[in-house]
Amino acid sequence: MKKLLLACLISFGFMSCKDVINEPLDYLNKVSYVLNKASDYEYSGVLQVGELPNGELELEIRLYGAAGSQNINFPAHLHFGSYDTPDAEMAAMLTSVNGNTLTSRTILPQLADGTKLTFEDFKSFDGHIKVHLASEGPDYKVILVAGNVGSNADLLQSFNPEKITICSDTY
Repeated sequence: MKKLLLACLISFGFMSCKDVINEPLDYLNKVSYVLNKASDYEYSGVLQVGELPNGELELEIRLYGAAGSQNINFPAHLHFGSYDTPDAEMAAMLTSVNGNTLTSRTILPQLADGTKLTFEDFKSFDGHIKVHLASEGPDYKVILVAGNVGSNADLLQSFNPEKITICSDTY
């Protein structure tokens, strides 16, 4: 009887173990921003910025729309200025959004101008996010979603996809 009880306890222990590598990290602080539909493609999304215990920032993009193939990726960029700023410089290349899961996670690197943002810095950062249909060719000019982040994110401001400027292809 004791052996049976011990075997049940061990089995229960194995079943209750979790793979901690795949669990989302606990953030010290987090803030979310809306990513608006920006083309004929039916996608919208959200950017969540989380402060990790070591002070780094993790940017998670989650798109809402039709999932596709895991072989397709949608390039994502953080830019300086508002989404309607002409020739807005790229601040950082982000991990491409996976076409199958419609998610992307990036530990924010140093920005193109050498700045390393803290969580409070990001909340006052004058920038925007764009997610493209493709990384090159004519489909690069198709912006699936876009949204202002940081200091210029205004939930009451109406988004106008006709005002989106095309990204400069230089970083």
